[in-house]
Amino acid sequence: MTIHLDPMIRRMAVFPSSVRALLAGMDDDSARRKPESGAWSILEIVSHLAIEEAEDFRPRLQSTLEDPEKEWPGIDPEGAIVERKCNEGSLSDALATFDAERATSIQYLLSLIGEDVAWDNTYEHPSLKGVTAGELMVSWALHDTLHLAQLSKRLSELVVLDGGGYPIGYATG
Repeated sequence: MTIHLDPMIRRMAVFPSSVRALLAGMDDDSARRKPESGAWSILEIVSHLAIEEAEDFRPRLQSTLEDPEKEWPGIDPEGAIVERKCNEGSLSDALATFDAERATSIQYLLSLIGEDVAWDNTYEHPSLKGVTAGELMVSWALHDTLHLAQLSKRLSELVVLDGGGYPIGYATG
């Protein structure tokens, strides 16, 4: 298996600006609105991206590449959002944090280009079983796209809420 790191890094490098463009003009009150389902608000999603960048993907990939026997740092993505009261913060602060963490990650990933990267190094996760460095890398890049879809869904939900009950059939039909 071969990871094509260059295009992945390019996409990951522009992702924060894509998120910023998608959320341009959004005020904090709108960013804090949660859907009826109780799913994360836009602010919580952006906060999650920053937390995962700093505490999950980058450190776990580094650890797996350097010493796959070393225990990964513990994380609780859902709990962190609640414990850190992410929905009480500001969208601009969450975006700035994500920007900074992603920039650090991109520098790290760029350092891997041209190196003999041990993508098959495997961490024996207690519940996921063997997780390779390659799986982490691909999952990290995919994580962006999954949350981009989630942000788009939240924006659609906000349009419906702000629409005061008018039907949306013209857009969907």
